Amino acid sequence: MGRGPGIRITQEAAYRFSVDFGDLIAALPVDEAPPAGEGLGPCPEQLLVAAVSNCLCASMVFALGKFRQEAGGVAADAHCRIVRNAEGRLRIGGIEVAIALGQPADALPRLDRVLEQFERFCTVSQSVEAGIPVAVTVRDGTGRRLR
Repeated sequence: MGRGPGIRITQEAAYRFSVDFGDLIAALPVDEAPPAGEGLGPCPEQLLVAAVSNCLCASMVFALGKFRQEAGGVAADAHCRIVRNAEGRLRIGGIEVAIALGQPADALPRLDRVLEQFERFCTVSQSVEAGIPVAVTVRDGTGRRLR
């Protein structure tokens, strides 16, 4: 299919970086939480949780629209569970997303159909859930590929 959306990330200090989304919005500061960083922006785990939650909420809106339903707003509270792997390294052990619709279920006659399929429309959560191969290259200051 080709290349999807991308970003550029640049270190500003210690663990603080600036994420450039191009002309879409101003750069987003990101940082690790104390004591490693200063907490001057969302941390990588929050960005992943935000991406999954945003995509799930958008997929809910899309599925509701397919069945001509209006939920009166969609919101979500989400967090991730941090665990240690066999080597003792921190990993995301799971993401929990609690979606809330603004309307009562009785006001949405086809809600059962929406709930049955909305997750399948979510590019991000379905990809994360399945596991995404990540290709990493490293180059030095001269552009020489190190890895």
